[in-house]
Amino acid sequence: MNPVPESLPPIKTAVLLCNLGTPDAPTPEATRRYLAEFLADPRVVEIPRLLWLAILHGIILRTRPKKSAAKYASVWMTEGSPLKVWTERQAKLMQGILGERGHRLTVRYAMRYGSPAIATTLDELMAQGIERVLVLPAYPQYCAATTGSVVDAVSRWALKTRKLPELRFVNRYHQDGDYINALADSVRRHWQANGQSERLVMSFHGMPARTTALGDPYHAECLETGLRLAQALNLKAEQCLVTFQSRFGKAKWLEPYTEPSLVQLARDGIRSVDVICPGFSADCLETLEEIDQEARKAFLTAGGQAFHYIPCLNDSAPGMRALNALAERHLQGWS
Repeated sequence: MNPVPESLPPIKTAVLLCNLGTPDAPTPEATRRYLAEFLADPRVVEIPRLLWLAILHGIILRTRPKKSAAKYASVWMTEGSPLKVWTERQAKLMQGILGERGHRLTVRYAMRYGSPAIATTLDELMAQGIERVLVLPAYPQYCAATTGSVVDAVSRWALKTRKLPELRFVNRYHQDGDYINALADSVRRHWQANGQSERLVMSFHGMPARTTALGDPYHAECLETGLRLAQALNLKAEQCLVTFQSRFGKAKWLEPYTEPSLVQLARDGIRSVDVICPGFSADCLETLEEIDQEARKAFLTAGGQAFHYIPCLNDSAPGMRALNALAERHLQGWS
């Protein structure tokens, strides 16, 4: 009989911060690879599989990569894609802050599509002897196409893995107090520096309207976030508006749509707007190009005079406090 060791080594724990993904470069070739993986996910496009794959490979991947690459190039940072840059910084800051608070753990980040891939990062964590993993999708509101797809990726990795770690998942934090306070703080800091506009527009990523009928809570959770942010800022209903961006295809999506709403505000005589994207934890193509470039142009062209985009929480101190507090709550019991 082997002797029992006097003390067992501590169990190694990791936090895996997961975001959507990005091309490796703002080129048509890299964008085509990224879109091929992203748009082939049945969670993302829920139409008959064979029909969609024929459309995807026969039309979309032949025409869209060049246009998308140009959009990525317009927001590309010196260090790389904004989404990857901010997500990597968030992971590094989480590692340091949680370490200062006494947590002996590893924090890594991964992308659902593109690199670093979720499966690859999990393999690396297992090679380091990690035995517990908290999977933290960066999406505040639960959506099957985002949070659900992250769970899918982890599950597919698990199916091929002999020795599995303990796994925990964070599903949502759309009404988390620290998250709402961080958003409110970013708006107040903007107002202090630039003054308050006539309207605060809260733009969330859109989804096909039928996803709500299918049971997806995303729409309700976006409205809940918008309501709580408005309350934290003491805004009246007529001072703010929740909208949805990033439509794709001809089907009806969640309404009201962001850009048409901004155009209508301008036509109604609203001269200034502040726009924030509370559904994004980090700035990316959808916030920097679609909102701060395209939506800005639409509002000003329609007669608006001042368009102010309020950046995502990124690596701000309030935003990091919210992420760290969220992780700590879900790490409870894993000393």
